[in-house]
Amino acid sequence: MFKEILPMRGLHGVIRVPGDKSISHRAVMLGALAEGTTHIEGFLTAEDCLHTLQCIRSLGVTVQTEDEQRSKQEQQVGWLISTAQADLAESTEVNGWVENPMPAGMRILIEGKGLGGLQEPEEVLDAGNSGTTLRLLSGILAGQSFTSFLTGDASLCKRPMERITIPLRKMGAQIMGRRGGSWAPLAIRGGKLQAISYQLPVASAQVKSALLLAGLFAPGWTEVSEPALSRNHTELMLEAFGTEVEKEPQGAGMRVRVKGFPTLQAQKVSVPGDLSSAAFLLVAGAIVPAAKLTIKSVGLNPTRDGIIEVLQAMGAKLRITEVQQIAGELRGTIEVESSALQGISVGGEMIPRLIDEIPLVAVAGLFARGVTEIRDAAELKVKESNRLLAICEGLSRLGGRVEELSDGLRIYGGHPLYGASCRSFGDHRIAMALAVAALCAQGTTVLEGAEAVDISFPGFWRLLEELRSGSQCVR
Repeated sequence: MFKEILPMRGLHGVIRVPGDKSISHRAVMLGALAEGTTHIEGFLTAEDCLHTLQCIRSLGVTVQTEDEQRSKQEQQVGWLISTAQADLAESTEVNGWVENPMPAGMRILIEGKGLGGLQEPEEVLDAGNSGTTLRLLSGILAGQSFTSFLTGDASLCKRPMERITIPLRKMGAQIMGRRGGSWAPLAIRGGKLQAISYQLPVASAQVKSALLLAGLFAPGWTEVSEPALSRNHTELMLEAFGTEVEKEPQGAGMRVRVKGFPTLQAQKVSVPGDLSSAAFLLVAGAIVPAAKLTIKSVGLNPTRDGIIEVLQAMGAKLRITEVQQIAGELRGTIEVESSALQGISVGGEMIPRLIDEIPLVAVAGLFARGVTEIRDAAELKVKESNRLLAICEGLSRLGGRVEELSDGLRIYGGHPLYGASCRSFGDHRIAMALAVAALCAQGTTVLEGAEAVDISFPGFWRLLEELRSGSQCVR
């Protein structure tokens, strides 16, 4: 899919963003392992999360919308897509601004099976493009008494998985895969696991979560130490569902322990807006002339808010209000307006807190005075694409001065951008980062692979057009 992107002069709105992808994944998985019915509000109806839902269904778990529970006669085929489309509500105006409530998300019910209730799937479990689905589900499947097969799309099958296969094998799981056993498709024969103490070589919420979930099926305490803080959604949600979790600061990171064989109790989960999705609008609000945006009910988990801290350090005019805490997760409203940015250096322990937003930091750097440098981000080379290469190529095509480093990027601000042909590499975050940059380019930008945004931000293109309402297009 090719998408034409026109520059904007003015960007105004009171909006919401889709539900948090990380929390949506975890709520479904823990709901499946809990006893009772878990109610999830605001579930993200994007491709990655829908793959998690389908995998859980294939393991014998009943997943329903509230409407389905009331009317058993509705066909299950297509209900995910139709419900997602129904959530794209028409926009309204509030005080002359565009207000778009479209990402209210889906309300679903998970009939939990308990720790020992999952069934051997009759089909290969397909994670699509979702590394979170494959890695976290591998931890759960490592504790089952049956064999499972996990695969993904071409991109996911090129991403090495030894970070989870090595420690899961140490716990007692039998795992086979391509290229020496650590590339999908994976065959996982679960069984009796043993608790281990494991030091992560690189901070990774997905790897940490896979081991903690496997630890639910091992007697005693499973311990994971990380060299820097990574997202803690799994720990928070495990506690909310009734698991004993112990946390202890360890240098720049954290040591986390879970006790095996808990009785998980079904919960009501309210999913906040995804900060990683909001980040695209925060950067747009900071760099587009005459912009002022208000984004409501956004997740503000301190292990995820690196993009806010970085933008503030660059001089962005950001204001956070209406902060509240629900089930351990902070959320609030973020206001942003056009700002004069200054280049900064980003690296070290900050990187795990904004790993998904680094392409956006590069975009912001193009509109900052001086040089912005990003280091310690080599992990981006093995994401959905090589994000360092992809964003460097895309921004260079637009006329930006960007250098790819061995573990990061160097961005020179102050150079005008011009519309050009770019490609997303099939990566949702690259597609949206380039779209944000194109809003401030002179002329029309044509983006190849624009459909990738549906992986995490359904309705992204429509929202941009609605925000354009009332602004002047510079052609």
